[in-house]
Amino acid sequence: MGKDKETKTVKEKKEKKQFKAESKKLLDLMINSIYTNKEIFLRELLSNASDAIDKLYYKSLTDNSITINKEDFCIKIDIDKDDRKIIITDNGCGMTKEELENNLGTIAKSGSLAFKEENKNDDIDIIGQFGVGFYSAFMVSEKIKVESKSIDSDDAWIWKSEGADGYEIKKGKKDTVGTTITLKLKKDTDDEKYSEFLDSYRIQGIVKKYSDYIRYPIKMMLEHSELKEGTENEYETTLQEETINSMIPLWKKAKKDITEDEYNNFYSSKFFDYDKPLKTIHTNVEGNVSYNAILYIPSHLPYDFYTKEYEKGLQLYSSGVLIMEKCSELLPDYFSFVKGLVDTEDVSLNISREILQQNTKVKTIAKSIEKKIKKELETMLKEDRDAYESFFKTFGMQIKFGIYSDYGMHKDELKDLIMFYSSTEKKLVTLEEYVSRMKEGQDCIYYACGENKQKIDNMPQVEGIKEKGYEILYLTEYVDEFALQTLTTYNAKKFVNVSNDTVDLDSEEEKKQLEKANTDAKDMFDIMKKVLENNNITDIKFTHRLKKHPVCLTTEGDISVEMQKVLNALPNDNKVNAKMILEINESHPISNKLKDLYTSDKEALEKYTKILYSQARLIEGLPIDNPTEISNLICDIIAND
Repeated sequence: MGKDKETKTVKEKKEKKQFKAESKKLLDLMINSIYTNKEIFLRELLSNASDAIDKLYYKSLTDNSITINKEDFCIKIDIDKDDRKIIITDNGCGMTKEELENNLGTIAKSGSLAFKEENKNDDIDIIGQFGVGFYSAFMVSEKIKVESKSIDSDDAWIWKSEGADGYEIKKGKKDTVGTTITLKLKKDTDDEKYSEFLDSYRIQGIVKKYSDYIRYPIKMMLEHSELKEGTENEYETTLQEETINSMIPLWKKAKKDITEDEYNNFYSSKFFDYDKPLKTIHTNVEGNVSYNAILYIPSHLPYDFYTKEYEKGLQLYSSGVLIMEKCSELLPDYFSFVKGLVDTEDVSLNISREILQQNTKVKTIAKSIEKKIKKELETMLKEDRDAYESFFKTFGMQIKFGIYSDYGMHKDELKDLIMFYSSTEKKLVTLEEYVSRMKEGQDCIYYACGENKQKIDNMPQVEGIKEKGYEILYLTEYVDEFALQTLTTYNAKKFVNVSNDTVDLDSEEEKKQLEKANTDAKDMFDIMKKVLENNNITDIKFTHRLKKHPVCLTTEGDISVEMQKVLNALPNDNKVNAKMILEINESHPISNKLKDLYTSDKEALEKYTKILYSQARLIEGLPIDNPTEISNLICDIIAND
């Protein structure tokens, strides 16, 4: 008998499945979390139960073989104080063995652990950032058992886990469709009193706080003290099953009746983010197309926002029934960061993705939502500048991308939402603010591109612009210049890159002087151009745009040096080259040195030409094709000086 038991134990160990490496590490973080708000585990499990019922109800509406009475749907919470257990049961769609594997065997998508490791001090991110709400239960539980029977299967399955060491799945017995989750609570410690979650009124309070909006009854047995029959002052404790949530969807309530905490709790529960949203938008629209919507602008980027895994979209409900988890048609790409839901009676329950794309009512709702989001952002910009700047630092690139994409189709709608750092104001400014401060006679908006503000500030090309007292917009993100070139103008003022060869701030007298200097140096420049003939240099000339710096590169045409960098970094073979001009400061001693070399030592002139060109490339952040040669040339010049 003992041997059989030992054999069985060995067999069970062999059948234990391991979490994937990344999931195991995340689960270990979850189990050992110091996150104090451990009560949210219940919110996560109740939200999952509600989703499961949603799915079954929707399926019953589209599959005639399933007959279900909506009134029978419910979620039950049972407490076993003696055995330290909380049992949560729903009669939703249930899970097959494969779904248990997929849903509970893999915690998070690829990339989430890396995100966590980059934010090691942010304990609150362990749960919400990864969409792993179920696993928050391990913060309070030493064991979890999930019993489930799917509407699509005759078999029931049991999933068990004691934490990061792994889990096991085996066949079970369950007469009804749905899922039962049993949590075995951890023992109390000096720091943590897990027994608080065995108090029915504590549980009731958590449900009221986080899950009151759930549209199905959440039921549990509550104690009541009642006068004992036949006595005058003797009381007895009775248990009565009660529904402890109001079941009114949050979006169906009047805005005046909803607190900020309720909005924030709903956001956390629905969209797995434990930071408060930056902005909440609750709107009810009636007309040709009517809908209710709650929209949220997050306070930070989702960890996977710029990955292929990220899916934009709003939850779409039809008369209170969830019919689509991510309806991408409801949001334009440039507002893809918005989270939320839309509930309407004007969309069929059994609408398909293909029909949805052509549905005029959905398009009408989408247009209305887009206008609402834009209006709220404009209001934030005017009335809460700090909040808007925080938003723009997080999501501004997406707005600028919206201007550039679709051949500039949306540029007029978005141009007043974008901001850039100002050389004079030393902060983010709008295009409208820049234009309002333009000097008399100024006919263009100057901008400069670079890796960061400091590097732009040190660019030779900005010297002359600053000296004339003109404001410069600093563009530090790869999409910035593409967005401005798509706009072309703002309030009839053209955008001009300070590194473009068309910039001309000289007086008529200065122009004549410069023209003469370039004419006199034509033969010298011809020699220098021949030296650089394989370097995509279209011209060499003296300039007045520089003050302290001896040399710089400017560009001719629409492709700037920064645009060249961006385009050539794309994964394709279509490389572009900006048409570059080597400009030499006519007032710098280097210009006289070049003239002397032209008359006395043309070989040395060629060496100086290579060095000056390399110097100009380095300033622009461009690579040098022959660094060893340039280094040797510099050493030769220093040695012979």
